[in-house]
Amino acid sequence: MEASKMKELCAGFSSLSCNSAKKAQMLHVDGPRVGCKRGHRVIVAASPPTEDAVIVTEPLTRQDLIDYLASGCKPKTNWRIGTEHEKFGFEFGTLHPMKYEQIAELLNGIAERFDWEKIMEGDKIIGLKQGKQSISLEPGGQFELSGAPLETLHQTCAEVNSHLYQVKAVAEEMGIGFLGIGFQPKWRIKDIPIMPKGRYEIMRNYMPKVGSLGLDMMFRTCTVQVNLDFSSEDDMIRKFRAGLALQPIATALFANSPFTEGKPNGYLSMRSQIWTDTDNNRTGMLPFVFDDSFGFEQYVDYALDVPMYFVYRKKKYIDCTGMTFRDFLAGKLPCIPGELPTLNDWENHLTTIFPEVRLKRYLEMRGADGGPWRRLCALPAFWVGILYDEVSLQKVLDITADWTAEERQMLRNKVPKTGLKTPFRDGLLRHVAEDVVQLAKDGLERRGFKESGFLNEVAEVVRTGVTPAEKLLELYYEKWEQSVDPVFEELLY
Repeated sequence: MEASKMKELCAGFSSLSCNSAKKAQMLHVDGPRVGCKRGHRVIVAASPPTEDAVIVTEPLTRQDLIDYLASGCKPKTNWRIGTEHEKFGFEFGTLHPMKYEQIAELLNGIAERFDWEKIMEGDKIIGLKQGKQSISLEPGGQFELSGAPLETLHQTCAEVNSHLYQVKAVAEEMGIGFLGIGFQPKWRIKDIPIMPKGRYEIMRNYMPKVGSLGLDMMFRTCTVQVNLDFSSEDDMIRKFRAGLALQPIATALFANSPFTEGKPNGYLSMRSQIWTDTDNNRTGMLPFVFDDSFGFEQYVDYALDVPMYFVYRKKKYIDCTGMTFRDFLAGKLPCIPGELPTLNDWENHLTTIFPEVRLKRYLEMRGADGGPWRRLCALPAFWVGILYDEVSLQKVLDITADWTAEERQMLRNKVPKTGLKTPFRDGLLRHVAEDVVQLAKDGLERRGFKESGFLNEVAEVVRTGVTPAEKLLELYYEKWEQSVDPVFEELLY
């Protein structure tokens, strides 16, 4: 899903590596480009980079995989903010989900009107690219912007606004709107069209074998996440631990998915709940990150044993579900016996692991529901204020230092249902959240870019103790007279 964006984010791979690694394996070669008329450039490749994007000189070793992650280390002056968000497209008249044909028309329209390159899989348009931004499709047609790595939250929020303007300009003429919510409030899985992407076909067949809610995750959820840098292995560890400990607080603050198939579902964040029974081999709170021995090496060992989904060869996805990258490294992958992996295969594999915080050559904060545009700006603000400010980061690590693995897991389990009202120690999670939001605000103020206003949205949530989902439920029972249809207007971009 994100491999091409990762390549962009990590340009200058070899020069930034913390450890030296084989330079030849880091040469990135651009895929083929076809056509160059302005406003109609086409990039012909599936969403992951093609398999020849890395020149391999000798077989990969486990150390190369460790060095690959370590190559993400950057000096603080080069830290950036990468925001991604997903949204549901629907027809204004019927509220039905967009069909692939409508999505293709929308993508073509945005490409032609706003000068984006088209990303094709076979003869199907499946995304767009412009500079370091990309637009991609999730399995059920959720429309995702993967933003460029930017320096300030002002740039991040401007990027979100520009994207929403472009999407609306084309979509409104088609009678299409977009909804900012964490879980599809009205439609059943069988009502949702399937996107023509090879990797999703493999995932769709595999998901029911490993959990009961994997298809819900694929077809009915939307998130907003932020990707952030680290300066060293030690800095990565500190940020990873803070991110995992606080992820349930982010889930509560941004909880925005209380409806399923037209009725309240008993949760504030159904999206978060779904991840608890999607595929426990590749999700969760990663307690080993808190081990004294944790570092890049331990994450690699974890990822080597997470079952694979696919290998991408000759523009085709080969089903390798249930097999491990560890076997691949040894040339013993049953789906392509004798073949050895490239760094590109490793990059692809890392995108198929879904914990609450994910490590690539940067860290991804993955605990928040999708929401209206103000919250799309607030989520990166929350994490930048904590993780990019040394004082706030240290205070968070101090606050969470004596939280046990059991307590962190308890919060993970209970927050989707009880949000900020989740009991924690001698109070409520809301009380911890108030302190944490203040730390985020202080951190943003110390950054000196006048960014703390972006936190107003979450400051209001902790001040009142009422999550976005609880506001929607109140509307549902009162003003909306127990219909979810008005949510399509309430949370329309």
